[in-house]
Amino acid sequence: MNFETRITKLLGIRYPIIQGGLAYLAYSELASAVSNAGGLGQITAMSLSSPSELREEIAKTREKTDKPFGVNFAIGEHGRTFSHMLQVAVDEKVPVISMTGGNPAPIFNELAGVDVKKLVLVASKKQAMKAEKLGADAVMVVGQEGGGHLGRDDVGTIVLVPQVVDAVSIPVIASGGIGDGRGLLAALALGAQGIEMGTRFIATEECVHANDAYKQRIVESEETDTVVIKRSIGAPARVIRNNWTDKILAAEQELPTYENLKDLISGTANKRFIYEGTEEQGFGWAGQVIGRIRDIKPVSQLINDMIHEAEEMYKKFS
Repeated sequence: MNFETRITKLLGIRYPIIQGGLAYLAYSELASAVSNAGGLGQITAMSLSSPSELREEIAKTREKTDKPFGVNFAIGEHGRTFSHMLQVAVDEKVPVISMTGGNPAPIFNELAGVDVKKLVLVASKKQAMKAEKLGADAVMVVGQEGGGHLGRDDVGTIVLVPQVVDAVSIPVIASGGIGDGRGLLAALALGAQGIEMGTRFIATEECVHANDAYKQRIVESEETDTVVIKRSIGAPARVIRNNWTDKILAAEQELPTYENLKDLISGTANKRFIYEGTEEQGFGWAGQVIGRIRDIKPVSQLINDMIHEAEEMYKKFS
């Protein structure tokens, strides 16, 4: 099976597999492993505390791989500015910049004239068309099955992807509910030129910043063990359900404002679980694909297994 697509050509990668931004988890170890295995790894910029830290993380990634990688900017966080971090990515001539979680227009303005591939995460046909108009080289389309921040329309990946494929001329990357070779093949059949995975890459050996307890919850959970929080404040996001997320949902019922929720949904609460393993005091992002994840393996094995599975499945229909 030929895995060369518009995305592999655009990004200079072997397989059309992209690692998601993964707040507080996507650093040089994971990014370089994904890139070395033939996909596109990414560093999460806005989880770092300063431009110097981002510059250092880019340097570490380049020490570990000579393959293309990206830097992800989560632009929807309250009170966060990104210009100082974006400039580092530009100065370091990072080949790919991706944008998630907010209006990407300001980043496009700052990248005017810069030779970099620009990817935008979208959750609707309208957002995809806007991203194309702004100058995106490709869009990553996340269905409601995905982990982390989602769209407000509750449209699943299998419906949303072909809708976007038919609406834009730039390449489309499918995201949400994908974690194996069957998901890859299905995405290509829907017209996507590649896939983005987040949750599945957490359950890998090279996602070294994720606590073992977090990884084990992903491996042991079923597809019904996630819940969407922050819907009441217009920022729906999927997490592993636990006592802490029940508190969040209760607080949303009581007073659905960011001020009332901010301590419960903060990055600090997120890190207490994903870094320290204290699930009773925090939360962890995850998509419904946790029901399909049953092991923790090296990134290279994960990608090789996915490619083999997709090829074997393709043979059944060829």
